Amino acid sequence: MNIQFNDLENVAFKQIFGQASQEITSLSFHSKQVKPGGLFFSIVGGEHDGHQYIDEAISRGASAVVGTSHEKLESLSKHYPEHTFLLADNVRETMAQFAKMFYGCSDEKLKTVGVTGTNGKTTVAAYVRSLLTLLGLPAGSVGTTGIWASTHKLSYKKSTPTTPESTDLHQIFHDLLELGDKAAVMEVSSIATDQKRVHGMEFDTAILTNFSEEHLEYHKTMEHYKKCKLALFEQSKTAVINIDDMEMGADLAETFQGRKITYSLVPGSGADLCAEDISFSDVGSSFTLIYKGQRHHAAVPVFGTYNIANALSAIGTALLFGYKITNILQVLPMLESPEGRFQVITGPDNKKIILDYAHTPVALTRLVEEVKKMKYNRLIVMIAGIGIRDFNKMPKMAAAIEGHADEVIVTVDHPGHHDPQIIIDQVMKGFTEPKSPNIKAALTRKEGVMASLAAGAPDDIILLTSGCINGAQIVKGMEIPHSDEEIIQSHYDSYSEVRHELEA
Repeated sequence: MNIQFNDLENVAFKQIFGQASQEITSLSFHSKQVKPGGLFFSIVGGEHDGHQYIDEAISRGASAVVGTSHEKLESLSKHYPEHTFLLADNVRETMAQFAKMFYGCSDEKLKTVGVTGTNGKTTVAAYVRSLLTLLGLPAGSVGTTGIWASTHKLSYKKSTPTTPESTDLHQIFHDLLELGDKAAVMEVSSIATDQKRVHGMEFDTAILTNFSEEHLEYHKTMEHYKKCKLALFEQSKTAVINIDDMEMGADLAETFQGRKITYSLVPGSGADLCAEDISFSDVGSSFTLIYKGQRHHAAVPVFGTYNIANALSAIGTALLFGYKITNILQVLPMLESPEGRFQVITGPDNKKIILDYAHTPVALTRLVEEVKKMKYNRLIVMIAGIGIRDFNKMPKMAAAIEGHADEVIVTVDHPGHHDPQIIIDQVMKGFTEPKSPNIKAALTRKEGVMASLAAGAPDDIILLTSGCINGAQIVKGMEIPHSDEEIIQSHYDSYSEVRHELEA
């Protein structure tokens, strides 16, 4: 794409050094990923200053650079006179604007849904994607479990665990359009709004699931965390809001000025959508859905009361998109759940292994409450300290599970640059009796999964929780491949072989 920088609209920068136009072939914020003809964004982050990598980016073929250092860019323009250097106030904002333009404003050609909240974003995004597709509006999704088109999972190397950087995000929108999708549902984290990854977008609908303590290693205060969550609703036409959430939902329902649908699990709450008389079976849940004073029978193949609330948010989105409640209820029994969210695997001897990557105290508490409604002999629960998250949260995970499981395995997710033993010790601080014989430790997630499976006996439930995502563990900056499912499969294959030998 030939870009005349002086003629650009809706892209903010203050000054041009060097050439006024360039043929731009790609966008990058990582110097090692720059391609010939690329535009490089020199982002200043917590650990790295992108200006230090401009020479490397140019050596790899960058023809234009965006930065915030007047002195640095002016000096470079004299050394590289055939290149273009753009001075900006905020590189991330400019990057988002460039990405939107470069990929043809693809987000504006899709129905867009942004999902935010401390817990439930991944599940809600999957439910909305599935429900809209079932209703005839093919939708893709972007989030923790990867990038999905309406028909299949796409192969992407994600730039972040949840909400991709803007350059990747707008490419994904473009690709979804090329595949024939007409909507995109995405998890929008608080960090993403703070870092301007969705800057310049106007969402058709924003969803709030709930709000509780999380990401304080980044935000430092709950006030800043909440402000970043609310930012999504400032760039959305409509909203779906959980009014059972008293920390944020109830207030947002009062202050949001656009069209909105509220939902609740509390009878008499006054919500637009309400679920009552919830019952569970081996194949899912059924409940009475109340909408506009009318009562409807609803069946959905999901487990857990909190997932009924998540399903209500998807129903609310479909209603805002103009679909009739009768049509929604017809397809609801075919709703698809995301990977690793209340994912039940049946093992030998009637064991049930449940994967649910709950990684906050609130999510863990809710999850265990729902699991305990099932039939089982003993409950084995694995929890983890996440090395790339807030250390202050780790003891709260232990406190949330103590006394609620027969066996507890404490392990580590994504140790990052930390010693795993330090993470284990931090989690253990939350137990009143950390030396209790039913509490054991494992220094890697693989060891934790194996220890949990080994502890299981006939008719037990083995609950594997926490934040293992993207098929890898982050260790000292490296992504080490990891799959709970593969470990489970291998464990029980070996178990079957051993038992077969004993029986023989």
